[in-house]
Amino acid sequence: MADKDTVEKFLDNNPEFAKEYYEKKVKADVITAAFNNQVQVKDPSSYKDVSTIQEAEFIFELIKEMDGTNQMEKALHKVLQRIALLIQADRCSFFGNRSRNGTPELCTILFDVTHNSPFEKNFVNPNVEIVFPTDMGIVGWTAHSKKPQNVADVKKDSHFSDFVDKQTKYTTKCMITAPVMNGKEPIGVIMALNKQGAAEFSKSDQELFNKYMNFASVVILQAHSAYMWDVESRRSQVLLWSASKVFEELTDIERQFHKALYTVRTYIKCERYSVGLLDMTKEKEFYEEWAIKLGDQEAYKGPKTPDGREISFYKIIDYLLEDKEEIKVIPGPPADHWALVSGLPSYVAENGMICNMMNVANDDYFAFQKEAVDESGWAIKNVLSLPIVNKKEEIVGVATFFNRKDGKPFDENDEQITEALTQFLGWSTLNSDTYDKLNRSEWGKDISQEMLMYQSKATPENVQTILNTQEKFGSTPEDCDQKEMYKLLRSNIPEANIVELREFRFSDFPLSELELIKCGIRCFFELGVVEKFKVPAEILTRWMYTVRKGYRDITYHNWRHGFNVGQTMFTLLLTGKLRRYYSDLEAFAMVAAGFCHDIDHRGTNNLYQTKSLSPLAKLHSTSIMERHHLEYSKTLMEDENLNIFQNLQKRQFETVQHLFEVCIIATDLALYFKKRTMFQKIVEFMEGIPEEKDKISHISNNATRKEILMAMMMTACDLSAITKPWEVQSKVALMVAAEFWEQGDLERTVLDQQPIPMMDRNHSAELPKMQCGFIDFVCSFVYKEFSRFHPEITPMFDGLNINRGQWRALADVHEAKIKAIEDEKKKLEGGGNEGQDAGKSKTCAIC
Repeated sequence: MADKDTVEKFLDNNPEFAKEYYEKKVKADVITAAFNNQVQVKDPSSYKDVSTIQEAEFIFELIKEMDGTNQMEKALHKVLQRIALLIQADRCSFFGNRSRNGTPELCTILFDVTHNSPFEKNFVNPNVEIVFPTDMGIVGWTAHSKKPQNVADVKKDSHFSDFVDKQTKYTTKCMITAPVMNGKEPIGVIMALNKQGAAEFSKSDQELFNKYMNFASVVILQAHSAYMWDVESRRSQVLLWSASKVFEELTDIERQFHKALYTVRTYIKCERYSVGLLDMTKEKEFYEEWAIKLGDQEAYKGPKTPDGREISFYKIIDYLLEDKEEIKVIPGPPADHWALVSGLPSYVAENGMICNMMNVANDDYFAFQKEAVDESGWAIKNVLSLPIVNKKEEIVGVATFFNRKDGKPFDENDEQITEALTQFLGWSTLNSDTYDKLNRSEWGKDISQEMLMYQSKATPENVQTILNTQEKFGSTPEDCDQKEMYKLLRSNIPEANIVELREFRFSDFPLSELELIKCGIRCFFELGVVEKFKVPAEILTRWMYTVRKGYRDITYHNWRHGFNVGQTMFTLLLTGKLRRYYSDLEAFAMVAAGFCHDIDHRGTNNLYQTKSLSPLAKLHSTSIMERHHLEYSKTLMEDENLNIFQNLQKRQFETVQHLFEVCIIATDLALYFKKRTMFQKIVEFMEGIPEEKDKISHISNNATRKEILMAMMMTACDLSAITKPWEVQSKVALMVAAEFWEQGDLERTVLDQQPIPMMDRNHSAELPKMQCGFIDFVCSFVYKEFSRFHPEITPMFDGLNINRGQWRALADVHEAKIKAIEDEKKKLEGGGNEGQDAGKSKTCAIC
């Protein structure tokens, strides 16, 4: 038997044998002892000094750590310290595996852990973490292959990358890596670098590393399971609550989104998020394209949605979830608003892609605001942006989430939660769209019923008062020859020269309403369009009579006004010689549109319709009354017994309908200020063209210029009463004012609002002054430019100036009276004050 000295000498000379022996023989007893007694270790400087008793103590402490509420990183830190100690690695690290934008990547969570380094030094703040894809480096290959690696010389390994070494100024020589698996998917990689005292890690080091990987896996999987439970819980809550709130609100998409997003805010777990709502308009209004077609405005060259819409955010809803919760609604946000200035929302709207970005302040493609975005001091760090897509696969908005609350970047689970939310919101727009369609159908029905109740088309008896075939031929119009009826109709309507139909000074006052219907028919015969376009005499008569019946018996916007506008258009074309720019079909449509331009007017303007929430205002968002007049006119065209354009070819009929739209919508004075600059440029350009044929060609060969001129002609026609002889103009002005005052009365009684002075009958004495202002601000430009454009139209401008002089004289008289009253009042007040002051002391304030 060997003595003690011999055994000690053998063990000293054979350390590997001693290690294996104690591994096998002592471990079980030592672990048992460790659970019964607290073991203290003073100097764990190397493996030789570390006994299996220390290992037992470590296991016990680790179990207690996992049983507590400490974060996963602290428990894992102890495991990495132990690994570094036992296999004599220079340092160890743990990389988490996650995905962003569908791409897997690794990020540092615990970095450069040594056997005695403090946790605070090794824990990586999310703001400075190192991130790289799984196809980079040996660590990436470990995650990709899902297999452990023991690399003796990294420079000889084809997967090695010095990406991290360059950032940390460290030299990697050898390494051991192992994936942490959750089923078949890696959730992280643990790495040990550079064996101390040796060139590589041995097989026994590999085995020991793998053994402690079991402890690390338990710690990491426990935390991962808790995180995934939280993810699934939040996902279900988001879907449940958003579905509940979406179906509570059906009135419009904005309220729908707002309720759902506000309710689920606690489950999103971010500091702030914003929703940009996109304009769903696919086509511009025809008048919005004029400036582009003329080259005065550059065409839109910005990004477009996949379905071809210009990207324009008409509203942003901003949800601030930190500290004091706040919601901000920004209608018509400027392009430099902090939520849009980066260009990311536009990019998402253009491509329909999810964009998950970290450390956005350092991004080179998108220009995120680096400083605080508002007075709260809040700044953008990480961003997750998603499109909101409806059932038609149209992008209706973009939801952008900022800064996860735990400071980490958004990962694939955040993408899935928010994507589920935005998809649900997008699909739910079908509810609001359906609700809107039902409402529009209901409003349209209400308007139609109102129209039918108030009036109907002309009766056969009405037609016979003008086209008296029964009296002349003893038969109905259907049984008469068309040429004979044309001849009869011409004989029953007044000659143009007798009633001064071609004159700008024409007055409707001497004529009855029936005579005005006949004069309207005469206009079409004078244009030569009745026989050319085969308009049946009966249809023309019935249409003209029905248009008259379509006008309500109100103070000003009645049939007489409608006729005057059509007659002025007729006069501008013939006497004003503007017909040279238009075809016969266009002239036909323009005069017909003039007669119809205010059909079914209610005596109140667009603003009143909006304020009173009328069905018309709900049906039409812009040019409310004008669009109603247009729809009414088109309704007449849909009736075979009223359609004066029934014998046109399809293309010609479509042209007529478009011209009706141009003419009638142009009577909205809100659009007048948009188009008058374009008209002025046309006039100025025409003055520089010497040849008459070139002037005609300049306009007649350009559809846009023709439409602009046509629109300004409608404005001139609509305001033409201001140019009539004074005895006519003064009466018409009183009728206009009376209708305005009637609306003002409604605003007081129905809306409980104070009307503006123009609508207030209490300001009736100021009518002359207001007329002067109206002439200067609105009317003068129209007729001045037309007189420059065509001298034949100068009588209208002259009439305007004469009438302004008359109104100015009346305004001066009124102002003189007011001044005299005020002077008398001041004189009386001054005298009274002198008498009162006489009895007061000039030195004593109390007296």
